[in-house]
Order: sequence, then structure tokens, then C-alpha cells
Amino acid sequence: MYLIRRVFNTKPGEARKVAELVQRQAQAYRDAGQRSEFRVSYNGATLPGDQNVVILDWTDDAIMSPSRHGLVLSSDAMALGGEIRPLLESQRIEFLEMITPS
Repeated sequence: MYLIRRVFNTKPGEARKVAELVQRQAQAYRDAGQRSEFRVSYNGATLPGDQNVVILDWTDDAIMSPSRHGLVLSSDAMALGGEIRPLLESQRIEFLEMITPS
């Protein structure tokens, strides 16, 4: 089992807006059956630590390419991605293997 985390570093003052858009985008992927349950969190500048950051994370049994044959990406999710990109300074994705009880 894997934890997949996308970290978005936003332009100053845009973290909440990006978090709302990322929430809608992740839900569009979930509604299309392409994502498990997810969480979105952010720090716009009111908390200690990294600021202007949005984090999306979810779990999956396998790491699969979004370019894999036969996958049709959600058009709603793709459109939301177009709204998110201009509000970002950078982004990255992390893949972490989870410890399972067995």
C-alpha cells in the first residue's frame, strides 16, 4: 500500500484558493473512480511551518502512470488543473510505502 502526496507551493496569498480547487479536482477524480478517499490541507500563512503550501494525499495499492493505456482522465479534473497551475510557484509528488499490520 502506498501513500501518494502532492505538495503545491502557491503564490503568496493563494493557498486557500488553491486548496479549494485541489479539493474539487480530487473529488472529480474520485467521482470518476480514479482515486481513493483523499485529504486536502493547507497553510496560508497563519500557522508555523511552511507557508503558502497545499497538500493532497491519498492511498493506493499500486503506483500507476497517469499516461497508461486505456485511462481516460476526467475532463472536469483536467479543467480544474488549468485553473490551479497559474496560482503555483512549484509542485512535487511523493510516493511513500506504508507499513501494513500483516
